[in-house]
Amino acid sequence: MPASPARPIRVMLVDDHRTVLWGLAKLIDGEMPRMQVVGKATSGAAAIELAAETQPDVAVLDLDLSGENGTDLIPRLAKNGCTRVLVLTGTRDTKLHETSILRGACGLVLKQEPAETLLKAIEKVHQGQLWLDRATTGRVFIELSRPKRAAAAERGKPKLESLTPRERDVVRQVVLDPGADNNRLAEQLQMGEHTLRNHLSRIYDKLGVPNRLELYVYAQRSGLTGTPLS
Repeated sequence: MPASPARPIRVMLVDDHRTVLWGLAKLIDGEMPRMQVVGKATSGAAAIELAAETQPDVAVLDLDLSGENGTDLIPRLAKNGCTRVLVLTGTRDTKLHETSILRGACGLVLKQEPAETLLKAIEKVHQGQLWLDRATTGRVFIELSRPKRAAAAERGKPKLESLTPRERDVVRQVVLDPGADNNRLAEQLQMGEHTLRNHLSRIYDKLGVPNRLELYVYAQRSGLTGTPLS
């Protein structure tokens, strides 16, 4: 059993089925003090309002909200810099899975998977890791490598000039160790995890990327690799 964090992982649930919300809340609150539910929403508008109010660490989002396209919510939920989006879906549409990640989700769990998988995914996403199977990861990398995205990265090179030397250190370390969670990255960079999160939030904003995966590809395309300066 992993050690409990200093405070519970604060989870917001977004699903248009109230029985599903009830079951998920029972599951997650049963993990106290490791994690707890801080809010539940059944629509996109309610989710945006609730996220602004509660500032959850992880938003568990169903993609089908009574006809609403859940992928449209992902960048809006993640834009505050402190909330990571974990998609929980019953669809096996791989294109929709890819779109979710490209729009900023940090992971994806199928509703058919065991409850323990969701709990582990919440924990790993909160730690700054991506929760994806190998097949999805491979497809996302292929999509990110397409010429239209490569050209976009070229046009975005001037944005790199807006990064501070320390922010460049952070990006280089992400490239050197793409599988590291925030705790390990912070140790490697000799900074606190909260400071690292602040740096990453500013980097995402400056470069116009939604998550660690796109940051990695952006840095590779732009030539921002090598040993950190610090």
